[in-house]
Formats: sequence, C-alpha cells, structure tokens
Amino acid sequence: MQRSSRKAEPMKIQVLFLFLLSLLWGAISQQIQYAIPEELARGLRVGNLAKDLKLSVQELSARKLRVSAENFFSVSAESGDLLVNGRIDREEICGRKSECALEFEMVAENPMNVFHVIVAIQDINDNAPRFTAKGIDLEICESALPGVKFPLDSAQDADVESNSLKIYTINSSEHFSVITKESPDGSKYPELLLEKPLDREQQSSHQLILTAMDGGDPPLSGTTQVRIQVTDANDNAPVFSQETYRVSLQENVPSGTSVLQVMATDQDEGVNAEITYAFLSAPTSTSLLFNLNPNTGDITTNGTLDFEKTSRYMLVVEAKDGGVHTAHCNVQIEIVDENDNAPEVTLMSYSNQIPEDSDLGTVIALFKVRDRDSGQNGLVTCYIQEDIPFKLESTSKNYYKLVIDSALDREQMAEYNVTITATDKGKPSLFSSTSVTLHISDINDNAPVFHQASYVVHVAENNPPGASIAQVSASDPDLGPNGRVSYSI
Repeated sequence: MQRSSRKAEPMKIQVLFLFLLSLLWGAISQQIQYAIPEELARGLRVGNLAKDLKLSVQELSARKLRVSAENFFSVSAESGDLLVNGRIDREEICGRKSECALEFEMVAENPMNVFHVIVAIQDINDNAPRFTAKGIDLEICESALPGVKFPLDSAQDADVESNSLKIYTINSSEHFSVITKESPDGSKYPELLLEKPLDREQQSSHQLILTAMDGGDPPLSGTTQVRIQVTDANDNAPVFSQETYRVSLQENVPSGTSVLQVMATDQDEGVNAEITYAFLSAPTSTSLLFNLNPNTGDITTNGTLDFEKTSRYMLVVEAKDGGVHTAHCNVQIEIVDENDNAPEVTLMSYSNQIPEDSDLGTVIALFKVRDRDSGQNGLVTCYIQEDIPFKLESTSKNYYKLVIDSALDREQMAEYNVTITATDKGKPSLFSSTSVTLHISDINDNAPVFHQASYVVHVAENNPPGASIAQVSASDPDLGPNGRVSYSI
C-alpha cells in the first residue's frame, strides 16, 4: 500500500503543475477594432469578440472574459458578444475632437491573455446649433458705408465634422446679408454685411432672424433675433494691432499670471476714442480661466491650466469705442505640457503560487503603465530590483510581463517580494512603484536522506517477537506530504 501511494502522489503533482503552467503560459497582446455610432441602446451588439479572437463558444465560460470599460461595455458569457452597457455620448466623451475612440483592455484567463480593444465612436447629428443669447443687439451708425461688416455672436454645435455648424442665413432684407466666416480653429461665425446705406430718419431700427444650420442629414438649425438700432455719427471704428494674437503658456502657472495684452486704436477723439475690451461669446469654462481688463486689454489667468484637459484656447476679444463701433481679434493660447503626472502602474493579472520547477520564461504577472503627460514627459520605462530570479519583458503599448529568468528552489527561498518601478523621461523625472508577493510552491524534488549511512545492531538471542532492537532516522527537506517519510524493510 505504501508503494502504491508514493507512485500516485507524483502523478497528481505532475497534472497540477501542467494545469498551472497552462494558466501562466505567455500573455499574448492583440488589438481589436470596432466602430459604432454614438447613443446606441444598452444591450446592442458591438461585435463578436469570441469570433474575432478565434475562440469557440465552449471556451467562453473557462476564459472568463472581462473588460476594463465596464461603464460602457460588457461581454456576454454565452455568445462572446461585446455589448453596450451604458450611454455612449460622443460629445461627453471626446468634446469637439475630430476623432473619438474608447480604448480599453479585455483580459482572458486560462491561459492569461490581454487584448487591446479600440471602439471608434461615430458622431450622429443629435445636437442642433444653439445660440447662448436670446437676442443680439447692434448699434450701427447711419453713416456706415455699404460693405462694412459686423461680427455677430456665433452659435455652438456640439457635433463635429459633417454634422457640425456649416452656414448662417438671415431672413430677406434689402439692407443686410450675412457671411459665414471661419476662425483659425475651424469654427464658423457670422458677419453681418451692410448692403445698402441706412437712414435713421426713415427707419431707426431693424429686426432680423439669424439662423445657424449644421451639415447633418436632415440638417438641424437654431435661431436668434438680431435687433439693430440705427444711430448718428461716429465715423471711425477701433483697429487692433493684430488680427490674431498668439502666445504659449506653461500649465500650472499661478492664478493672476499675465498672458498678453491686446491693443486697439481709434482715430476719433474724446468719448468716441475711448475703447473698452470684452470677451465675445467665450464658453463659460474658458471665461472662468481668464480675466480681461476692460480698460487696458491685459489678459491674465484666473484658474489652474491643465494641459491634459485642454491644450489650446481660442478667445475672441471685442474692442468698442465710446460710440457704436467695434473691432474683433482672435487670441490663440497654446498650453505647454509640464511633467506634473507620475507614471501609474496597474497590475492586470498575476499568480502568486508558482511551482518551483516552472520553466524559464513562464509568465507570472501582467502590468500596464500609463502617464497622462505628453511627449518625453509621457515616455515610461519599467524595471525591478536585481538579484531575483525574475525579469520584466515589454509586450506592446505600455504592457509588461513578469517572467521567470532563472531556476526556482523553494528550499532556498520560499517567497519573493517584487517591486515594479515605473519612471518617466521628464526633467526632473517622476516615478511610482507597486509590489507583489510571489509564493513558491513545493514539488517533490528531494529524496529522503538517512542520518547515518549504515547502522550496526547487536541482537540478543531469544528476544520475543515485537521487541525493539534499533531505531533508524531519515529526513526530507520538501514540504507537507512531500516531506513526510515512511519506512519499510
């Protein structure tokens, strides 16, 4: 019975080892891409991950597929379909970026794999152009000549590309027409063009309906009222020294930092030459970050600038003289990235019980590193401490795997505490680290050893059966059942 038991135990250990080895064998990184329109209903199918990964339906329950973007997607355990799990609003996720995608990871087990999934979010025309103000009030001098242009407040459209705002129109008028202009950042704004001289004595005011229309199919539109008051003489409008002002500004500068000064001049005299400055139709989030001195044209910061949130601001400044004339200029502010974000190390999956006879190159753990900075500040390298039988290998796109680099021996070292450190290439560089504890599991790789090579025993004759005549002793450095010693003769 003892011999049979000792033969069965190595068989069980071998089967257990092969099972664990299959779990840890090579984390393969693949990239899967899908494209869907925004606002898909919850539960609708994005694509079949099982088919794209060449997995059979029978494998799905064992592979335990899961995604990191649980707020937006889930994986069907029965079919392997990637399903919509929450509202996907392109404008909320990506703002006005021309390209929008959700990037996340799908992790599979048995064996351990990670797959990089990119779902491109296509814009639908679900936002109509909208004017922030209920009406636009203008004062135009009756001496204004045909051909004079008056910039109007622009409408906002959260959609992008072909669904974004494309054109402005007004109702029929013998005195006015509207021109659709494009600013340096690509957005459209309207300019009112005077077609025919005005006569205050004949008509002191005009009412127009300004319509903003997008390029969707069918197109959506928004309207506002333009109220024009015809006034008397002030024949020179302010003129800015530049049509577009450009400046670069470090992120994280203190509140109150000077950005630049815009300057306009007016050839009139007295009250008509007194110029005041104001932001024109600036988004609320932008106007909260910058202050404009109405008398000097100095622009200063009013909050914390974060490159990772917004890398560029486009402001429109209006200069108005003491009468009714105005001028406009663009202010383009480029935010320069600083190394203000340390790398992040995320443990995707790992096994903390490792058989001591595992092969070299066996994958123990999978890590992802991320740095929200850009350029050199966002480049990350990873390393672990020396003098341990493990090493890091880069897989793809900020992924690293921890693999066995030299033979393991539980009898010499039963546990390792491995620290993974990620360092970026900024100046000065920032770093972060995370630690994992790895336990080395025992295998039956040591035979019992007698404490003496031979024993000499003197036995008196006529001893009764069962009498003790000697004691032998042996030990085994293995653990648990592998280290228990039984004797036979």
